[in-house]
Amino acid sequence: MTEQRALPAPKAGAGVLDLLRQFRADPSASETYAADCLARTKLIEPRLKAFEHLARDVAPHRGPLAGIPVAIKDIIATHDMPTTNGSPIYRDHVPAADAWVVERLRNLGATIFGKTVSTEFAWRHPGPTVNPWNVAHTPGGSSSGSAAAVAAGLVPLALGSQTLGSVIRPAAFNGVVGFKPSFGAIPRVGVHPLSPSLDHVGFFARRVDDVALALSLLVGTNDGDIHGRPLPSFEIDIDEGVIAMDKPRLAIVRFAKWERAEPEQQALFGAVIDKLRSAGAVLEVLELSALDAVNWTAINTIMLSEATVIFSDLIARYPDRVSDVLKSHVESGKGKSAMDYLIAKAVQEERRAALDTELEGFDAVLTLPAFGEAPQGLHWTGDAEYCAPWTFLGAPAVSLPAGFGRNGLPLGIQIAGRYREDVRVLRAAKWVESALAFDPGLPPILD
Repeated sequence: MTEQRALPAPKAGAGVLDLLRQFRADPSASETYAADCLARTKLIEPRLKAFEHLARDVAPHRGPLAGIPVAIKDIIATHDMPTTNGSPIYRDHVPAADAWVVERLRNLGATIFGKTVSTEFAWRHPGPTVNPWNVAHTPGGSSSGSAAAVAAGLVPLALGSQTLGSVIRPAAFNGVVGFKPSFGAIPRVGVHPLSPSLDHVGFFARRVDDVALALSLLVGTNDGDIHGRPLPSFEIDIDEGVIAMDKPRLAIVRFAKWERAEPEQQALFGAVIDKLRSAGAVLEVLELSALDAVNWTAINTIMLSEATVIFSDLIARYPDRVSDVLKSHVESGKGKSAMDYLIAKAVQEERRAALDTELEGFDAVLTLPAFGEAPQGLHWTGDAEYCAPWTFLGAPAVSLPAGFGRNGLPLGIQIAGRYREDVRVLRAAKWVESALAFDPGLPPILD
């Protein structure tokens, strides 16, 4: 009789596809993995502060994501856990129904692991989460807890949202993969709005393959989200992942704000360009000056105008339970005229249409996700200006870890592309990820 050898248990920091392959080889591993993640979380959470709420029952369910624990940003409704929206107003609020994306995850067999800390209504005023690489630094925002939880190896997949830079920037600050799909790719029914013309649901994971799988399973439309724009369907094989592009042609986009980037971030970007060229990619500088000239003003006009409509009544009803930051933003929004808003919306549509022509001959854009390492302190979540163009356009964008800065905190790069060409961007990002062969590992959160 052949002796049966026990397979090694899944390790903290394993990717979703890694885990699914291991669960297929050893079904018993899927029975215990989420429980092991919960035990690790309870050990680390007092210092990391990534979660508002943890599930009591993390038993696996049947489905293609069976055994995979997924953390949910706390502006996304869950019927069996509080959804606080990062605000004391909703401290004990338990929604009557799941958000569309949470219901889809449950139907796929995923374990809804817990609710992660968000800034107040996903709009700048930070929560208590720290950066797992250095607890004196911000994890970024607004998807603070989701990024930190994946970085610390507590879960392999987490949901976030992005209205300016709330997936891409914290992914870079925490050394994980962040993906913001094209605008409208995933219904936002049950996700607290900030700016309906800009809000996206996105993902944090450890590999490009993992966010590609998540997108393939979660794309859809729903009548409750009038901004839905269905993507062409595609499938991800768990053995192969997304098929990497063969030596992509990448547009190097620095923007006028380049000089504000930290020297270490600039140096890393240059080293990445050299490495990708050596691996066979074609890279050429592209200015995109017309987009750069208008996007920051226009995106803030849209966001402030729409958010003011959403939050003015809430501030009037609960003036002592909202932050001065929220009040200040809403006051700024009241200063925007209807004409300002309509012009900004017209510019948004114009620049989105122009991007197809501007990127002719290129597979994707290579740019920065942030100006450098995560800032020190927890009072500010960092500058979103490098994320804003792709949110403004609704274009797909991926943040990849690529190195470390002078303080030992992660640095990243960003791959973006044309609206609704998510698979093309993911294929380019997979090639870049393979060419860089960089793995930041797990942070020393307990050291």
